[in-house]
Amino acid sequence: METLICTTIKSIPRDQWEACRSGKAGGDPFLSYDFFFLLESSNSVGPKTGWIPFYITFKEKSIIIGIIVSFLKNHSQGEYVFDHSWADAYQRSGANYYPKLQVAVPFTPVSGERILIRPENENRVDEMIASTKRLVKENNLSSLHITFCNSRFVSVAKKNSLLVREGIQYHWFNRDYKSFDDFLETLTHRKRKNITKERKQARNFGGEIKSLTGSELTDSELESFWHFYQNTGKRKWGYPYLTRGFFINLKENLKDSILLVLAEKNGQYVAGALNFIGSDCLYGRYWGCNQFFPAMHFELCYYKAIDFAIERGLKRVEAGAQGDHKIARGYEACITYSSHWFPHEGFMNAVDDFLKEEKKIVSYSGEQIQSISPFKKENN
Repeated sequence: METLICTTIKSIPRDQWEACRSGKAGGDPFLSYDFFFLLESSNSVGPKTGWIPFYITFKEKSIIIGIIVSFLKNHSQGEYVFDHSWADAYQRSGANYYPKLQVAVPFTPVSGERILIRPENENRVDEMIASTKRLVKENNLSSLHITFCNSRFVSVAKKNSLLVREGIQYHWFNRDYKSFDDFLETLTHRKRKNITKERKQARNFGGEIKSLTGSELTDSELESFWHFYQNTGKRKWGYPYLTRGFFINLKENLKDSILLVLAEKNGQYVAGALNFIGSDCLYGRYWGCNQFFPAMHFELCYYKAIDFAIERGLKRVEAGAQGDHKIARGYEACITYSSHWFPHEGFMNAVDDFLKEEKKIVSYSGEQIQSISPFKKENN
């Protein structure tokens, strides 16, 4: 098995990428060739961003049998699994934490497959991880980080001596609901009443709420949402990662993977939420507005997402990172995972100790969140 590094997706044939994605990752829009091509072509990733493509490809007889989608990172921004304290400790010890190798979907805290591999070669994953660890050593990188890997990868990570870190996100689960009212019936009276009130507040803002996908998406809607994204980015993070070109060009090859929910008043769009559509999940990604309207954020980001999932028969809605307020709106706490490896044995042991203590806190937090569940007891 030959290991090669590709510094641009353009050097990987689209059909071979998609053949590696065709197995367990087939329904994940964030792992498609078109998604990574758009990240690169829009200059959302690249040397100037600190996300330098470093796709590790594995070949046999000129055929790519697997891809580890990774990036060289010279900072820890846009990852949503925070290792700033590790970086500080590593550099205080006199070594360079950056560059590091990040296996991830940039700016996207969505769990999924992190190793693309043709279904008939799934028994080669351990070889691919071993080769990746060798690359980390040979290139004098401080560490390997595989963020938002799914639960299936946990046993693989442990088998290959990677440390596993846990976090919490909030997801909504479709229990074969036929309508939003069916979902409401599973909640306590007080929570049901509050959601009904919020939806009424949002809908009475004096305009219209639209849910657009596919050919309904035009430059006008995407341009408007780009401005919302800019506003939110500057207010919350200080730097919006994705460029205007990323949003405008979503309508090219990814339009059928997009749900854009917009609020329009007096002929102008005033707020919006952007979602990606998977084979069994709706992924809430970005939100923004240029005017404040009561409960509009909840309606566009959470309730409209639930409406769409029920209509399409999707199994769940993943509403992004953080946000305890999602619990009161029917979203449930779920464990997320990441995997980490350091060639330096001493630092590896220190991080292992850190993660053992952190896991206790995550476990306790999950228990406390469960205790404030909005669902009736028989539905918990």
